[in-house]
Amino acid sequence: MNTKAALLAAFGGGAVLGGTAAGLLSPQPAAVSAHAPPLPPVATAFPAADTAPADLSDRFQAAIRKVSPAVVAVDAVKPPQPGGKGKPEEESGSGVMVKFPGAAGVVAVTNHHVVGAAEPGKVYVTLSDGRIVRPTRVLADPESDLSLLMLEDAALPVAELGDSDKVRRGQWVLAFGSPFGLNQTVTHGIISATDRGQINLGSTIRVKEFLQTDAAINPGSSGGPLADLDGRVVGINTAIASKSGDNSGVSFSIPANLVKRIAGQLIETGAVTRGYLGVQLAGALEPAEALRLGLNKVTGALVEIVHPGTPAEAAGLKAGDVILQLEDVPLRDENHLINLVTALPPGQKVRLGVWRDRKAQAVEVTVGRFEGGKARPR
Repeated sequence: MNTKAALLAAFGGGAVLGGTAAGLLSPQPAAVSAHAPPLPPVATAFPAADTAPADLSDRFQAAIRKVSPAVVAVDAVKPPQPGGKGKPEEESGSGVMVKFPGAAGVVAVTNHHVVGAAEPGKVYVTLSDGRIVRPTRVLADPESDLSLLMLEDAALPVAELGDSDKVRRGQWVLAFGSPFGLNQTVTHGIISATDRGQINLGSTIRVKEFLQTDAAINPGSSGGPLADLDGRVVGINTAIASKSGDNSGVSFSIPANLVKRIAGQLIETGAVTRGYLGVQLAGALEPAEALRLGLNKVTGALVEIVHPGTPAEAAGLKAGDVILQLEDVPLRDENHLINLVTALPPGQKVRLGVWRDRKAQAVEVTVGRFEGGKARPR
């Protein structure tokens, strides 16, 4: 099945990977009336010279000129699912070329769900000038939905990865990609939220630490860059929340700093090492449950199950505990805890602030090594 319009789309708490109806690739033109009366003139006032449309347009265009040469279209032919009798699956998305320390040549960053288990010879990278190149190797981290396509030509144009920790709500951003196969498309919007993680993106994607934007992102944009107005890439476009599969103004991008961290480990060792505790957490701490437990606000991660033989069991964590703090960092929710723990090295001892029996107490736990979701160099 050709999933040329593929994107990871969240549907009311669920998620799907796959294509869209053929009609979406050939939208019907909107009806235009030849007899519509002219619109009356509208008075426009600008609050300051540096926010006038002409100046903002100039900044948009400068950023586009800086980033566009590094934006690529990615096509992959994935093998049939293990144990299945299906045919190879074609997938399309986007990517952006960058340089990483320790990597020879140039690296095209994209989403793992675009490339999947495709061999390097079955991955095609189309440059902004129309040339097609193939990666010599593919490094993948399904847990964060990132894949690195290693390109040996060091002279290819690259974009700069910015500091995503400095991104703020309301900041202008530009989204680049190939929605519905339309290469080199650019849309604009603002950062709607940061540290967004409470969305369900399927069983393999465990590390969720997204920037949310209202920039239009559609099927085929997966893996494309989200850039600030200085032309720095602050995120990799990955998912949309939508009931139709098309843009609804709620889109998610993997922060650039997470990309740097994952890429650094993949390039150095070919795999990503993650810590874990060995607990199953509730998807959310509901207000009624928080009040029943004696908490006066919705915060922290509620433990549902403590798995036997894990660091959590050894430390004495119990079902019903609410983990409120890791060392001196207050926890927003369960996803915040997951992200912090996965970034810790196995063997490190940490102190957890736990709410149990309507009072706070400290629990010390030794972080274990997470063995699931192995990265796959090819």
